[in-house]
Amino acid sequence: MSKNLFKSAGTVSSMTLLSRVSGLVRDIVLAQSVGATLLADAFFMAFRIPNFFRRIFGEGAFSVAFVPVLVEFRANRSDPEARAFVDTMAGRLGLALLVLTAIGIVFAPVITGIVAPGFRDDPVKFAATVDALRFTFPYLFFISLVAMAAGVFNSYGRFAVPAVTPVWLNLCIIFAALAFIPVFPNAAVALAAGVLLAGIIQLVFQVPFLRRDAVLPRPRLGLGATTEASAGREGSSRVFRLMAPAVFGTSVAQINLLVNTVLASFLVTGSVSWLYYSDRLIEFPVGVFGIALATVMLPKLSEHHVAESMQRFSELLDWGLRFTALIAVPAMVGLIVLAKPLLITMFQYRAFTAHDAEMASRSLVAFALGLIGFVMVKVLAPGFYARQDTRTPVRVGIIAMIVNITLCGVLVWPLGHVGLALAPSIAAIVNAMLLLRTLRRTGVYRPTPGWSALLLRVALASTAMAAVLWWGAGDAAQWSADSVMVRIGRLILWVSVGVTVYFLGILSLGLRPWHLRL
Repeated sequence: MSKNLFKSAGTVSSMTLLSRVSGLVRDIVLAQSVGATLLADAFFMAFRIPNFFRRIFGEGAFSVAFVPVLVEFRANRSDPEARAFVDTMAGRLGLALLVLTAIGIVFAPVITGIVAPGFRDDPVKFAATVDALRFTFPYLFFISLVAMAAGVFNSYGRFAVPAVTPVWLNLCIIFAALAFIPVFPNAAVALAAGVLLAGIIQLVFQVPFLRRDAVLPRPRLGLGATTEASAGREGSSRVFRLMAPAVFGTSVAQINLLVNTVLASFLVTGSVSWLYYSDRLIEFPVGVFGIALATVMLPKLSEHHVAESMQRFSELLDWGLRFTALIAVPAMVGLIVLAKPLLITMFQYRAFTAHDAEMASRSLVAFALGLIGFVMVKVLAPGFYARQDTRTPVRVGIIAMIVNITLCGVLVWPLGHVGLALAPSIAAIVNAMLLLRTLRRTGVYRPTPGWSALLLRVALASTAMAAVLWWGAGDAAQWSADSVMVRIGRLILWVSVGVTVYFLGILSLGLRPWHLRL
C-alpha cells in the first residue's frame, strides 16, 4: 500500500505543484497590474467571497461527505445503484448551486456590505467590489461541480486530472490581466470576468475524462420509484445530512480568514491585498503537501473503515503525520527566514512597492508560524470524515473559531494586518492539537514508535537550514537593488541551498526512506 500511496501522493503533489507555480505567476502578474491598490482590494474581496463558499460546498464539506459515501456504495451496492447515487447527487447539487448563485448575484450589495463593511466608507471601492462580485459569484456554480467531478475521480483512484484542473484558473486570470484590463474601465471587473471564464473552462475540461472513464454523471433529481432511484435518494440525502455539520468543520480556516478580511476592510488601503499575497505563499506548501496528502488519504481511510481494518486506519494517519512533520516544519522555517526575499523577488515591481513588500512580508511570517497547524488539520480531518463523523470537527472548529475571533480583537489594534494573520495561525494550531487529542483519546489513532527521534532530527536539520539561510540571504535593501534576473537567481540559489542543507541534515542524523514506509 505504501508504494501506491507514494505514487498517488506524488501525482497529486506534482500536479498541484504545477498549479501552485502557475498561481505564483498569476499573482506576480496581478502584483504588477493592480498591486495593492483600491481596485486590487475590490477584486480580492470579490474573489474571496465565492472562494469561501467554494471551499465549503465544493472541495470542503461536500467532498468530505460525498467521497466516503461513494466509497461505501461502490463496496456494498450494485453498480447501477452507485451510478444512480452519483447522478442524483449531480442533479440535486446543481439545483442547489443555481439557487445560491442567483441569490449571490441579486444580493451582491448586501453580501459586500456584510463581508466588507469597511468598504462602505469608500463608495468607489464598494461599487467596484459589488460589480466584480456579480462576475465572480457564478464561478461558484461551475467550480463546485468541478469539485464533485474530483470526488468521483478520487474515489476511483484517479488523481491527476482534478489536481491539474486549477491551472486553468490561473491561466484565465493571467489572460484577463493582460487582455481585459487594458479595455475594461474597471480592473476589478476585468479580473472577475477572467474568474468566470475559468469556471466554465474547468468544468468543460472534466467532461472528456469523465466520459473516458465511464463515470460521467447524468444529472437527475431521483424522483422515480425504481430501486436505483431509491438508492440515489438515500445516498444524496445522507451526503446532505453529513454536509450540515461538515460545512462548519471543513471551513474553520476559511471562516477565520473571512472574519479577518472583514476586519481588514477597516484598516488602511492595501491591508486586504497584503494579506492576500502573503496567504498565497502559505497556500503553496499547504496545497502541494497538505491537500495532496488529504486527497489520497480520504478514500483510502474510507476503504479501511468500510473493511473495519482499524490498525491500517491508524497506521495511515501516522504515516500522514510523519510526512507533515518532515515537510511542514522546514517549510515554515524557510518561509520565515526568506519572507522578504520571496515577496521582493515575486511581487515588488511596478504597482507593488517596496512598502507593500515589507507589509506583506510581516503577515507572511505570522501566517508561516501556523503552517504546521494548517497542514495537520488537512491530514487529521480525514480521520473523522472517513468514518462519516462530521460532528466532532465542528465541536473542535467552534473552539478554534472562538480563539481566532478573540485573538483578532486583541491583536488587530496593536499589530494591524499582522495581527489578522497571526490569529488564524494560532487558531489552526489549536484546531490541530484538539483533533489529534480526540483521535488518540478515542483509540482511533495510536502513534507508532520512533516519533521522538523523527522530531529531533527534523528540529536539528531545520535549525541548521535556518542558520545557513540567515547568513547567506542578505538584507531587503540588497534584494530590492538587484535586477529581476539577479533576484530570481539568488532566490533559486538559496532555496536550493536550504533544501540541500535540510535533507543532508536529516540523512546525516540517521533518517532513512524506509523509516517512512507504511
